[in-house]
Amino acid sequence: MPRPRTHDEALRVRLLDRAGELLSREGAAALSLRRVAADVGTSTTAVYSLFGGKPGLVRALYLEAFHRLGTRLRAVPATGDPAEDLVRLGIAYRASALADPHLYAVMFGGAIPGFEPDDDATQHSRAALDPLLAVIGSGVHSGVFTDTDGTMAVACWAIVHGLVSLELLGNLPPGLDLAATYERALRANTAGWMAAAAGREV
Repeated sequence: MPRPRTHDEALRVRLLDRAGELLSREGAAALSLRRVAADVGTSTTAVYSLFGGKPGLVRALYLEAFHRLGTRLRAVPATGDPAEDLVRLGIAYRASALADPHLYAVMFGGAIPGFEPDDDATQHSRAALDPLLAVIGSGVHSGVFTDTDGTMAVACWAIVHGLVSLELLGNLPPGLDLAATYERALRANTAGWMAAAAGREV
């Protein structure tokens, strides 16, 4: 009978989540292999076995963060209406950030000083936003949107990233209905791009 695998995917995910939590709550100085291993009830041997060391753990954490974002965006069902699909992707983006807030700074906040993703990791991170590019492309093809220079994807990403970052950092006004405000902002942004395509003034 084969020996059971103790260094399995479940342990890998627990280690990555704990590493992200330490970075988010206590900063980069708290991220040690011994601390991460102890906090999830395993040994540093397991960390070395799964990641090869701290640089490997950091790289895997970066990849995992974008993997989860991309998975959630790809899970958004297409409605056939690019405008509605764009809004739904924005809502899924926020849901992903709220589900894994400890990973958001790993992706965009410079939580890991000195870490520079290699070419493969950079390509992987950019692929997470492929659903956004696909929806915009579909909208341009059908005449719902106009985007001659690639500005639309950057602008849409900037809006959701800005709002989500403000929410995660607690910088939005108290008493605000965050979900409703966020969706209104998404729909206003989408309406602006639709108006531009129709030749109307925004």
